[in-house]
Amino acid sequence: MKKELVRRAVFDSAVMIVLAVLFAFNYMLFIVKNQFAPAGFNGIATMIEYKTGFSVGYFSLIINVPLCLFAFFFIDRGFAAKTFIFSVVYSVALLVLQTETVSSALAQFQYDAQGVDTIFPALTAGAVGGFVYGLSFRRNASTGGADVVAKFVSKKNPLLNFFWINFGINAVIALASYFVYGEPDGSGGMLYEYKPVCLCMLYCLLSSMVGNSIIRGSKSAYKFLIITSHTEEIERDILVKLKHSATRIHAEGAYSHTSRDVLLCVVNKRQLIEFRDILAQYDNTFSVVETVNEIYGNFVNVKKDENWVKKTLEKAEKVIGIKGEEKPPQPPKQ
Repeated sequence: MKKELVRRAVFDSAVMIVLAVLFAFNYMLFIVKNQFAPAGFNGIATMIEYKTGFSVGYFSLIINVPLCLFAFFFIDRGFAAKTFIFSVVYSVALLVLQTETVSSALAQFQYDAQGVDTIFPALTAGAVGGFVYGLSFRRNASTGGADVVAKFVSKKNPLLNFFWINFGINAVIALASYFVYGEPDGSGGMLYEYKPVCLCMLYCLLSSMVGNSIIRGSKSAYKFLIITSHTEEIERDILVKLKHSATRIHAEGAYSHTSRDVLLCVVNKRQLIEFRDILAQYDNTFSVVETVNEIYGNFVNVKKDENWVKKTLEKAEKVIGIKGEEKPPQPPKQ
């Protein structure tokens, strides 16, 4: 058990290191040249760097180290440790990429829209950022900054949605970018435009969408609750045709007080039509369908374990016949 925990911790740390380096490249390639602020405290750091030249790498260390210490004592130690690893590696990677030698070598790969079609670097940066956010949260970690603040607030008040808190913080950053990226108009005044605000909101929207889809998982399926008077027949069809099993639940109608069996079965998206065809064969049968985002646990892989199917069918044959009818008890041997 301890070895497994150590192995998981090492793997999570390695993932966070890779994600931090990817996040640093994302900033350098798609954000720094296109004058818009990304989400979170990283957006604040970007605006400060634009105005003062103070590196985002240093700002990230100054902000995230105290936040990780705070998270260690008030949120979750594992969350704080992995967020700390991400924050330090991200800052170091960014400082390395900003050195003169590396920066000049990286210049040919940077997306500099030069004020034209800046929507494309914002879309690309948002997608990559969402990928990093999603994988971080799936490993009980974060990219630091506003994510730590939002997690603490949602922990103290679970009724507040984590992503709505983050959205509120990002909305303030987007509004601030309107004033930060203004340019002189030639007559002593400043010319402001909404493009940085729109790009920031687009980045936030896309990164949230990608991040949420990764957090929800890609192993979506359908859960069927089937109320029927043909329990045995449907169970056999599910087992033979779909290579799935089902859970039988004994239930009673609230109005008629008639005892019925309810079948619970989860099938993947590709088997939806086949499952409907099975149910259509039987009268006195209806089902309720729900979408399942992901399934956790250790289960027998029925498609690969044909012996499991054969053994289960043999057990079923002792109780039900080919048509699902109960077999009469066999007379004792003489």
